[in-house]
Amino acid sequence: MSIMNDSNLAPFLQHIAHCHTARLPGTRRPFYCEQIQIGWVDPRIFSALGELRLETGDGFGVPHGSDLQNLGAELACRELYRPHHELFDVSTLDNRVLGQIDRGALPLLGLTAQGVHLNGLVRKESGLFIWLGHRSPHKRLDPGKLDHLVAGGVCAGIGPLEALAKEAEEEASIKADLIAQAKPVATIRYAMERPEGLRRDTLHCYDLYLPEAFVPEPADGEVEFFKLLPIEEVFSLVRDTQKVKFNVNLVLIDLFLRQNLFSPSDAAILRAALNAS
Repeated sequence: MSIMNDSNLAPFLQHIAHCHTARLPGTRRPFYCEQIQIGWVDPRIFSALGELRLETGDGFGVPHGSDLQNLGAELACRELYRPHHELFDVSTLDNRVLGQIDRGALPLLGLTAQGVHLNGLVRKESGLFIWLGHRSPHKRLDPGKLDHLVAGGVCAGIGPLEALAKEAEEEASIKADLIAQAKPVATIRYAMERPEGLRRDTLHCYDLYLPEAFVPEPADGEVEFFKLLPIEEVFSLVRDTQKVKFNVNLVLIDLFLRQNLFSPSDAAILRAALNAS
């Protein structure tokens, strides 16, 4: 049953619009690898790529996928971004892996990143609850914001399910036999302007129904603590505040839609906005 009225739809649409701020190409130029366009280059690194003799007719590029990692290292040496020291796969639209590059270089080159998000759910007699994490104040991105029970990037060489299991163990001490029960529920894409550059993210979203007795424990310092909240309270947090991390809002809106928390007419509007890419 719907728990909102039509006049309150705007905040949810604003969260979605906030993650769809990129207008391509804008001032960016194409980035190629093996003559395939895979990204959009930030103007801040035009001169650096020119000095590296990577300019093509209409943009920039590298001849081989094996050149990507060295390019990322060179851009970090020039202090054009802060490296994460974590490699991500760089793929074509048909998911052929071309090579790897430091995660921090992805936005400067406008390359697509893969991530996983888990709705940690608990069904009680009083209703549906969801675990949220409070991000560490020392996080580089959105410190102190509310986050999912498990969320993270898909690093090089593994797929979303492996990444989910890895992040679940590291972030919330969830064992493999429990995380194996998670169900894929949605794929969300967006292109967003950020201070670090262009985020072109693909989020693989999962639901996991947890026992009432389960209590997650922060394991790697990325989360300060976890809280179990009624879904109605989480709904209000998304609607009325800016306390939730930007892309977590999108995954939660998808959850609210699947839990029928919107009227049918509002749900149709939100689904169309959420699926725009």
